[in-house]
This record gives sequence, structure tokens and C-alpha cells, in this order.
Amino acid sequence: MNSTFPQLLLQHAAERPDAPALREKEYGIWQAHSWSQLAKLVEQVAAGLQQAGLRRGEHMVVIGSNRPRLYATMLAIQAVGAIPVPLYQDAVAAECVFPLNNAEVRFAMVEDQEQVDKMLEIRESCSLLTHIWFDDPRGLRKYSEDGLQDLEQLIETGRQFVAQNPGWFRETVAKVAPGDVAAMFFTSGTTGNPKGVVHTHSTLLDRAQAGAEFDKLTSAEEVLAYLPPAWIGQNIFSYAQWLACGYVVNCPESASTVTIDLKEIGPTYYFAPPRVFEGLLTSVTIRMEDAGAIKRKMFASCMALARRVGPARMDGESVGAWDRFKYALGDLLVYGPLRNNLGFSRVRVAYTAGEAIGPDLFSFYRSIGINLKQLYGSTETAVFVCLQPDNQARADTVGVPIRGVEIKVADNGEILVKSAGLLKEYYKNPEATAEVLTADGWYHTSDAGFLDANGHLKIIDRVKDVGRIQGGANDGAMFAPKYVENKLKFFPHIKEVVALGDRRDKVCVMINIDFEAVGNWAERRNLPYAGYTDLAQKPEVYELIKECVEKVNADLASDALLAGSQVSRFLVLHKELDADDGELTRTNKVRRGFIAEKYGVLVDALYAGKSEQYIETQVKFEDGRTGSVSATLALWDAKTFAPVKTAA
Repeated sequence: MNSTFPQLLLQHAAERPDAPALREKEYGIWQAHSWSQLAKLVEQVAAGLQQAGLRRGEHMVVIGSNRPRLYATMLAIQAVGAIPVPLYQDAVAAECVFPLNNAEVRFAMVEDQEQVDKMLEIRESCSLLTHIWFDDPRGLRKYSEDGLQDLEQLIETGRQFVAQNPGWFRETVAKVAPGDVAAMFFTSGTTGNPKGVVHTHSTLLDRAQAGAEFDKLTSAEEVLAYLPPAWIGQNIFSYAQWLACGYVVNCPESASTVTIDLKEIGPTYYFAPPRVFEGLLTSVTIRMEDAGAIKRKMFASCMALARRVGPARMDGESVGAWDRFKYALGDLLVYGPLRNNLGFSRVRVAYTAGEAIGPDLFSFYRSIGINLKQLYGSTETAVFVCLQPDNQARADTVGVPIRGVEIKVADNGEILVKSAGLLKEYYKNPEATAEVLTADGWYHTSDAGFLDANGHLKIIDRVKDVGRIQGGANDGAMFAPKYVENKLKFFPHIKEVVALGDRRDKVCVMINIDFEAVGNWAERRNLPYAGYTDLAQKPEVYELIKECVEKVNADLASDALLAGSQVSRFLVLHKELDADDGELTRTNKVRRGFIAEKYGVLVDALYAGKSEQYIETQVKFEDGRTGSVSATLALWDAKTFAPVKTAA
């Protein structure tokens, strides 16, 4: 697309000035902002920023959840030729130091008091940071730090400038070219300092438009923006595609109201990482466990039919008349109300990405009539590399290369990508750029996979994570940790898994229980517990988890390639894995290597055959304090199964 984000804003404002661009829920009421209102606000913020001294090509940090005025700030920064750098709102203050210094940031726009406090805390470590504006003034009335200002004051400054220079905004926007840098996104930094991924207007908008063409998106779509704007997945769906298509983006009131807001909006286009879909399924499971016997029986019967018939029906395959009738009845009694309860009654296209989704989880949503599909991409590729066509969604693939994408597989199995959406560079990191971008324009994804006979891409795991079992009965067998982890995470009682086995004689896993789901399970059985640590170590809970592990093992036994990845031993961790403790990235991906090192004493105990192991772990609280959690963990064996030989 030969345009820029601010130019598209002006185009929408001219063509459909009164159409809603954004909705925001505040105090329980949805309030709409039209394209013309948004354009006016962006003009005033842009003028205010220019008057404050924001220069063309300069970086400006934006921190907060999805809020219309923060979206407007992003557009205003781009309108004056500067570069917005969104950062995760749940990052602790120390995590912001490197991005601010690396990008030489002088100006920051933040959402509220929490984010202001972070910026003030690190100000001494970020000597260039001079101006901080905030959107929500609650709690900040008595703050008097130099350079701290309400966004309203910036808008008022801009309003006065615009009144005296009416043609300024259009002239300024016209100077921004598609090849100019549009944004910088910092990676999660799993193996060191995060890297700033530099994208231009053309790279982001090209992929946004390609994705829109693929799924026939229009201005009539409704989207709920609830994921962190610093994550490029959220940014593409609720910012780049929003401006490319002109649909409505809805901003929930808070994280705690997302489920309610989802039902109220009823989005037509939905995006979430697997963790969200896992959480929704867990909530369904909990509700059904609390239901009466008749309702549970009806649900179980209908879901058995859905698993058998639903995916084929979604894929446009032939289904017998009697099954069609039963499915229609199930849709009336179970599937339709369930979709409505989840907020998916109007969803036309739903995507999941960020990490692989468990096949059983994927099939569940498609079986009840939700057009859930997978996509493949990354921050460096502006997300859209492969998408699944309607009627061709499979749990074991991530779709076909879309317009403008070439894929080839290296000799070591690594996937290489060429597209118009590739990053320009890693900021101030030419060595890292040279490692991932070849001279002839191929990007090294670090993912292992292959294209099947139908042209669909299959991802096995990260190249560096795919390993081999060494020694024991499965010597030489392939070990794909993420595949094992995802199969276990399908169970509603399991929230997170860390699988170990590369260059070892067997596979062992460390498990986080889902506190809500297992807590509900325990309460129905009159099983008392004092908190997460106490509940996690109950023998009854271990029996529950053991059953899940052995079901996965039985399933793996039928997979000739991964039968050797069956879990021999497991434990349930005494604390939940947390990004604040460095165990997860800010996109909630497991930092497997870090965890294996941090919990080395547990890993050693698992492989030594011990039945229990004491551990004490330091934890960080939200207010910055530290503490410790200790427990003696049980280590259990799990039954494994002989590989099932398929007929030749």
C-alpha cells in the first residue's frame, strides 16, 4: 500500500467523517469517536508535540493499554515524522531503561499514575527523558515534577497553534513518505537485551492490506482491542489493519471487564493468543462441572457429536442428513448459547498466533461453529506470512503463504521468508540484523518446519529447541518440547508446562496448575487448601495431573515421529510462572532455558529419580518488594506406552 498511517486517517475522515473509528467503554458506557473527531484530536496532539520540540525521525515512547487518546498520540507522532515506540504496560520500571536509552527517548506518553511512577523511578537512569505526558489524571493532582504534564495541556497548546496555522497539519502529513520509519517494536529479549525491530509505513501497511484481502475484511468489521499495544500482533489487528480497512476498534474499560465487553460488542474479527482461548475453555469447563447432572449429560453428548461432525462441517465437507439434523439441534441447545456466552456469536474470522495452539483446543472451537484459524508470522515479518484459508484450517499447519510471500526451507529445516513486510533493521544492531537478513533479502525465522503436499506450512518447533533423546529406550528419538507442552495445556487444569528432554534419556515436565480450575475442582470435592502452593502439592491434585499426563502419553504413542517424547516423570511447581520473575516473556511465552537453570535443583531431582525435593524461590511483588516461596515438592512417575505401529 503506497500510503502512510496519518494519510489513511485523513482519507477516512474525508470519506466517512461521521462513521465511528473508535469506541471506548468508560464507567460502563460505550462512547464512540468518529473519524473526523479523531483526525481533529490527532492534529492537535501533533501540533502540541511539535511545539514541545519533537523532531522528525526522533523516537517517542507510548505506554498504556488500548485507549483512544493513546492511539491518537501514535498517529500524531507519525504525522510529524517521528517514531512511536510502544512498550508493555505491565513491564516493571527496570525493563523500560534499556529501550528508552537505546532509542534515545526524550518524550513519553503514558496512560496513568502507575506508568508515570515508572517513568519517574527510572528518570535518573534515562538522562535524556525530559517530557512525560499522561492521559488519565487520577491520583496525579499533587505531582509537580519537572516536565510532567497532563495530555489536556498538550492538546490545548496544539489547539492554539492549529487555530493560527490552519493548513499546517495536511502539509506536515504530506511530508511523511511510505518508506519512512513508522514504528519500532522491542522483542521480548529472551536471551539478552531486547532488540528494536524497525518497521516502515510500507512494511506494516503492506502486510495489513494483504491480510485484509485474504479474509475479505471491510469497514463493517468490529474488533475488540484488549491485548498489549506493544505486541505487534495487537498492533497489526487494531492499528495497521484498522487504518487500512477503516473498521471500528473497541477499547474495553479494563482488563477485568474484557469478558463482559466481548459479549457486549460481539466482534466480527477476533484475535487472541492460545492462552486466551485456553482460559475461555477453562471457564466453560468450570461452569459445566458446576451444572446439574442432566445439563452435564446433554453437554457431553452434544460435544461428542460436535467433535465428530463440527470440523468437517466447518470445512465444507459432506455431512449426513441425520448428523446435520442432530448438529442443528445441538446448535440450538448448546453450541449457539455457548458461542453467545463466549462473545463469539458474530465472529466471522478468529485467529490465534504467538505460539502453537494445541490441536484439541483448536478443534474444540471449530467444532462448535467458530471459524478459528491459525496464522504464522513474527515481529520481524509484520505478522502476516501464512494464513489459513476458510475450509482449509488444520490443527497441524499454520496456513499457506499469502500475497507477496516466498518461503523456502534450509538444509537444517529452518524456514526462510521473503516478503514486503520484513523489518528494515534491528535498531543500532547491525550484527543481529546481518544474522537474520541475508544479502538477497531472505529472513531467518529460527523456526523448524516444512511445506506439505498441499502447500501448507507445518511448524515443528524452534530450530534451537528441537532436540533428541539420548540413551534409554527412546535413544535418538525426536524431542519437540513445545508440542508436548501444548498437548498438556489443552487440559483445563493445566495452565503452563515446561518440558525437558534434549540430550537426556527421558522426558520430564514441570507443570503449573490453573489455580481457578483446580480450586473449583477441589472445592466440589471438599478438599481444603490454603493457597496455590498448598493446593499444588495435594496428592489428589497430583493424581488429577497424572491422569492428564498419561492421556497425552497414550496419544503420543500413536505418533511415529514423537512417540519418544512421552513424559516419564513430572512435578507440579509451587508457584505460578511469572513474567516479573523472568520466567515468562511479556507475551507470556515460557523462557524454557532460564527456567531450567533457575529450577536446576528440581531438574536434577527429576532425572535422579527422587520422590521429593525441597526448594526455596525468590519472587517479586507488583510493588517492587521481594519475598520467597518454599515447599517440598513431590516428584511422580507417569505411565508410558509402547509406540503404536500403523498398518503399511
